[in-house]
Formats: sequence, C-alpha cells, structure tokens
Amino acid sequence: MPEGHSVHRIARQFTRNFVGHAVQASSPQGRFTAGAAEVSGNELVDAFAVGKQMFLEFANGLWVRIHLGIYGAWDFAGDIALDATIASANGRMGQTNARGTVFDRDGENSLTSIGAPRKARLTMGEQTTSSVGVVVETQPGPTFPPEPVGQVRLRLVANGVCADLRGPTACEVLSREQVDTVISKLGPDPQHDASKKAEATFIERLLKKGKPVGIQLMDQSVVAGIGNVYRAEMLFRARIDPYRPANLVTEDEARALWKDWVKLLAIGIETGQMMTMDGLRGKKWELAMANRSDRHWVYKREGLPCRVCGTNIALAEMATRKLYWCPSCQR
Repeated sequence: MPEGHSVHRIARQFTRNFVGHAVQASSPQGRFTAGAAEVSGNELVDAFAVGKQMFLEFANGLWVRIHLGIYGAWDFAGDIALDATIASANGRMGQTNARGTVFDRDGENSLTSIGAPRKARLTMGEQTTSSVGVVVETQPGPTFPPEPVGQVRLRLVANGVCADLRGPTACEVLSREQVDTVISKLGPDPQHDASKKAEATFIERLLKKGKPVGIQLMDQSVVAGIGNVYRAEMLFRARIDPYRPANLVTEDEARALWKDWVKLLAIGIETGQMMTMDGLRGKKWELAMANRSDRHWVYKREGLPCRVCGTNIALAEMATRKLYWCPSCQR
C-alpha cells in the first residue's frame, strides 16, 4: 500500500499541473460516471493529502476523495511539470539514463506512475528534464489524451496533462462538511499540520492504549500516513521493541518518533523513496536510491544480520501485516 509520502507527491503533481485549470473528468471504466459528471468542467482549486488520502477541491464546492488502498495507482501522461520540491525524483523505474543517474529498481521513484503495485506498471513514454529544471515530456505520441489502458476508474484532463486512476479503495464526491468529517477522524500528518498541537495529539493518542506500539503506529487515527515500511524503520531507529505496549512508551520517546516522522516524510516526498538510513554519501547514496535493500535498516531484511549488531533480523506477523525488527537492538 502506498504510504504517506507517495500520496503527498501525487497531490503536488496535481497542484502543479491541474490547480487553476478547468478539468474534464470521466470514468472510462464506468464505475464513477455520475461522480465524474458532478465535477467535470469545473476549475480545480486545491489538492492536498492527509496521510494516505488525497482530496481534490473543485470550484463548484464539491470535492473528490481518493484512497489508493493496496492496489490503487495514478498514471500521468502529457507535458508533466514537477513541483520544485520533488524535482530531484527521476522517472523511469529500474533504469539508468544516459548521464548515469541511477533510478529506483523498486518502483518508488516514477514521475508517470505513482501508487501500488508499482513494479509491474509501465511508464507512458520517454522523458526529458529541462535545464530550467522541472518540465518532463512523457507522451510523445500523436494522440492526446492517450487511449485508456485497463480499468480506469477516473480520468482527469487539463492543461495538457492526463491523470488516470486505477484500483482505488475509495473514490467519491463529497461536500466540504463531509471532507471535514473524514479528516477529523484521521491522526495528525506533519505535512498537513506541523504545529505543536499536532505533535501533542500524536503523543496523546499513541500513549493512550496498551496495544503494541507496532500496531498503534499503523493506526491512521493515531498518525496519518505511516505504513509497514516506515513503521519498521522508525521503531528500529528509535530502538523500540514493536511489541512494547504503547502506554509504556515514554513521552520523550513518543516525541522523538514524531520528529523522526517529520524528517522521514519530508525526505520521502522530495526523493520519491522511503529513505531511512542517514549519512549516506556518493556511491552509497546512489545505491540506496536505486535499491531498497541499500536504504533500509530492517524492512525486508529478515534472516540477514542487523547492520548495527549482527543479530539476524526477525520477521513475524502483527495485525495481518509483516513486521521486521532486530531482537537485540530493539529490546
């Protein structure tokens, strides 16, 4: 499932390419025809994410809420212009360009397809980056918008860019009041609200229950956006046993977790990858940007020696999700 950084990146793509323009909406699949008709032809006035959910506001007072879930993904085609804050994220999955820039082999770093499952998806054409930094041409073919491929729930077209949504868990039209209700049920997201109040809310909700802290961090009502990867990596970085009851985590530890989430989420949005190892330079940085196994401490490293102490990384199931941790470092 895409974690919070991916959804923020999608929202920034929409802000850069769609906000301020009238949007033509359709549902090639046919499952969202009525909803698409409610917003089609209206200007998109805002796009933002809270955790794993994205909200698109239209000038007629209606909103579209999207939750990608496990299988959802957005594909972009056309003359995509990137927000400068994510311009460092290069596009084609698992390849190297003529200048030797290493691209992500695990599909976390694509300009034209953001979501899950990513590794098997195809990008839509070639790309070039401007010396002025942020324009990427991704649809050199003669037809625009391109013919829909697969089960496209929602297609949005504006400003020379086409965005196709496939396989979301949720795609619905809401009023402003309904959007407020949805957001009120979510935990804080530091990219949406980085205030001291948001930090205090996270600490209070995390420490409130006696469930394992590894479960609490995945609860979107406690904190929005953290998924399986960030959960495992953050707990390792904090040297916290994922099975420790959350109400036995200290307030200082909880505050440190929040600050680490602020940091890691910002890195993920900028680079397009869930980079969780600090201090990498040169070749090590390139390897980590290209390959998940070189940028994580414990995630998907079961049976391999811990990078710190040499103990084999453990794998278990926690609340139906895979859990990775070091039994020695995280006592």
